[in-house]
Amino acid sequence: MSAPAGLSSTTISAPVLRSWQRKALAQYLAEQPRDFLAVATPGAGKTTFALRVAAELLAERVVAAVTVVTPTDHLKTQWAHVAARMGLQLDPTFRNVAGATSPDFAGIVVTYAQVGADPSVHRRRTRARPTLVILDELHHAGDSRSWGDGTRVAFEDATRRLALTGTPFRSDTNPIPFVRYEREESGLTRSRADSVYGYADALADGVVRPVLFLAYSGQMRWRTSAGEELSARLGEPLTTDATNHAWRTALDPRGDWMRQVLRSADARLSVLRSAGMHDAAGLVIATDRAYARAYAGLLADLTGQSPVVVLSDDAGASSKITEFAESDRRWLVAVRMVSEGVDIPRLAVGVYATSVQTPLYFAQAVGRFVRMRTAGETASVFLPSVPQLLELAAALEVERDHVLERPAREELFDEALLAAANAEQNEPDELEQFAALEASAQLDQLIYDGASFGTAAAAGTQDEQDYLGLPGLLTPDQVSLLLSKRQREQLAAANKQTPPAGVPPVETDAPLSSLFEQRSKLRRQLNALVGAAHHRTGRPHGSIHAQLRAECGGPPSPQATIEQLTQRIVAIRSW
Repeated sequence: MSAPAGLSSTTISAPVLRSWQRKALAQYLAEQPRDFLAVATPGAGKTTFALRVAAELLAERVVAAVTVVTPTDHLKTQWAHVAARMGLQLDPTFRNVAGATSPDFAGIVVTYAQVGADPSVHRRRTRARPTLVILDELHHAGDSRSWGDGTRVAFEDATRRLALTGTPFRSDTNPIPFVRYEREESGLTRSRADSVYGYADALADGVVRPVLFLAYSGQMRWRTSAGEELSARLGEPLTTDATNHAWRTALDPRGDWMRQVLRSADARLSVLRSAGMHDAAGLVIATDRAYARAYAGLLADLTGQSPVVVLSDDAGASSKITEFAESDRRWLVAVRMVSEGVDIPRLAVGVYATSVQTPLYFAQAVGRFVRMRTAGETASVFLPSVPQLLELAAALEVERDHVLERPAREELFDEALLAAANAEQNEPDELEQFAALEASAQLDQLIYDGASFGTAAAAGTQDEQDYLGLPGLLTPDQVSLLLSKRQREQLAAANKQTPPAGVPPVETDAPLSSLFEQRSKLRRQLNALVGAAHHRTGRPHGSIHAQLRAECGGPPSPQATIEQLTQRIVAIRSW
């Protein structure tokens, strides 16, 4: 019997699958489900798994056609290229108005927007022949009502549906089509995946890179729309408005914070390139077009090479990404376009220069840097030292599901910030009234595997260079050992300086002017460590604080002395 149209007879024997892919494939073929949800961390190989399933079903005549649905136009072409390498021919140029494609192809690749624009076209195609529908990053079917409803209408009669996602959670409560939800004893209705392969599993298997988060704080000064000048240290306990203003001040391309962080990120990129990742590249994720162009100008000044700038609504954006992926260029600056699914394996350094803080967006952004090529590669992501991002960084390995009931208060806060971040581009009057006046950068801490390392170090100092110069080729265990060693060396050097009587050494690169500032800094460090421990263990923050008080003694943190706070920091870092 000849192979089905668009399918090479040699496809089934290649490529070699990873262990999680083999396990998921065996489960799929044994159960033969109509609907199957595979959750796998970015870089783990969801595309290869899905195409292998497609090849098996086509070869066994279970289906006669394949439809792949992706979030973006760029991913359509990417899917078609990967499929062709596996011997499966898919048409990424399909248009709704045509309604059909050449019989040379085994199927088509479309976007959720295409499906939502005219679901009847895809409904007819799906009914005409037994069809496998692959829904890539399925959570996008809830991005707008037309996308979700269109996906449901178009593919409710499909013979098989295979859903893929690296981030199976949303900040809203819109149900995702073709996902199974189960009621828990707690009363929450939660999504259930058929196969799960999280970041922690992939890291243990050597499938993805370990990610080092370098969090930068610094002193910020700005003028409000009312003409009032304010200042604060980025990352210290502040009101919501003050945190957002300090954050915005840091990201202003006219201030020193972005210039200093970009210089440090480029230095880290040079280390990776000289240490074995010869084509390593960096990505700056910007909030809007104006900032993206301004950051590109800063990078050109710092490196002597103009970066590639990709804006989501520019003609040719997809081709720019492809050209960059295949080139040796150092830096790419993008707004939203380089998000989930875009495959640029040489990206190894990131600068998170946006105010968006939803878990979904953050996970998608970090996913651009974890794709492993050879053993020992590491990734480094530079970000503002604000509590929201530090918690997301510490919780990188936490698996999430989609909950239909209204999320907790902090999730509502995330949605409000996402809406505000998008709205900022459409409020020029407010932007003109707000003015960032001054911003400096300081390496606050490194977050790896849910734990915090390092002491404060001003940009450009030797202490900062000690961390920027970490070898680029390390196993996960080596990363932890080396970070711990560097931290001990810093603390030992700080302890050689004789502190005032009764006051322990304070982790800082410059003298602090008051005990209040010292306490504020130590409380911020302690809260960050407690947050990391919470995400690593699932224990409530209050329980962790209580254990530290039991071990070290003293009152709650607001009333604790500098010595007591220091002892608690040392204790939690030893856990």
